[in-house]
Amino acid sequence: MGRPFDAAGGPPDAGAPLADGGRGTLPGRVSRRNRAPVSEKAPPRSRNVLSAVLLVLACLLLPFGALASWAARGLTDTGRYVRTMAPLATDPDVRRAVADAVGDGVMREAGHKLDTGPLRGAVGPFVHDAARSFTRTEAYRAAWDASNLAVHDAVLRALRDDGAHGAPVTVDPAPVIARIKQRLADDHVSFAHRIPVTHTRIPVLTAADVDRLRKGYHVLDTAAFWLPLATAVLAVAGIAVAACRRRAVTALGLGTALGGALLALAVAIGRRLTLADLPDAPHRPAAGAVYDALTSTLRGVSWLLCVLGLTVAAVAWVTGRYAPRLAARRPARVSAAPVADPAPEPTRARS
Repeated sequence: MGRPFDAAGGPPDAGAPLADGGRGTLPGRVSRRNRAPVSEKAPPRSRNVLSAVLLVLACLLLPFGALASWAARGLTDTGRYVRTMAPLATDPDVRRAVADAVGDGVMREAGHKLDTGPLRGAVGPFVHDAARSFTRTEAYRAAWDASNLAVHDAVLRALRDDGAHGAPVTVDPAPVIARIKQRLADDHVSFAHRIPVTHTRIPVLTAADVDRLRKGYHVLDTAAFWLPLATAVLAVAGIAVAACRRRAVTALGLGTALGGALLALAVAIGRRLTLADLPDAPHRPAAGAVYDALTSTLRGVSWLLCVLGLTVAAVAWVTGRYAPRLAARRPARVSAAPVADPAPEPTRARS
């Protein structure tokens, strides 16, 4: 075929630039320079779905793992339990409940001797006043710590002993009475040497309750190890599989904060349900103080998860939004800097 001619009938000017920058683009087509940029490889949808499933599972297991670790590690440590319960000895509601329990116990033991109405009515207030006065002494605080130590140790040994089926948990109050007697003798109380120290068994838990709690204890002991480990593995796997890891970290942070909020809500609901099931309404404030003391660590963990999750999500969002802009400004500043002309190379003179 012949050469193409222009509108005037002659061949096109060889020096005239073409409309497409010298590439000879045909009419109706878009040059490569004017085309919209197309990503070479879009992120696969399957990876995003798998990452979302792993992260959701990790966020769901997080509050359960924290609850199991608190129950299996915090409540089963006798020393930590005694230290947690020690400040309650000075709580007004707890002291009132203990004084009522001690006074009722004394009146119940001496009921056969004080069977007459007037004498019982006259002695009853005196006994309760003496019990309330006793809760303000150092001997009461020592007895409080010793009682908590004895009860917790007995319950823990029963839960860990798989061969003690059908046996109730009992406590011998003789060591506690001996400590009270010694404390009163050190305070120069006149009747302290007359306090009898008798060995008897006071029931704490029935055999049915012990068997039921033993099964739950073993489940919690196993869950306290595997649930946190599974949560960590699922979280790491979800971030590694994700096509955009920054978004995965943001989602994990928000899920962690949501798990902490749900854990705090569960603690509040558990407190309400626990106090509602108590038959003795006047002693519910004392039970509430004990519940708050035991769950203080769990509440702290829940709020820590909320703060940590929101912080991680905020940092990931900020870096994902402003890091590309900062990275784009650096090459622009470098290219705008003036570059000095290179010095001419010295030429050797010809002979």
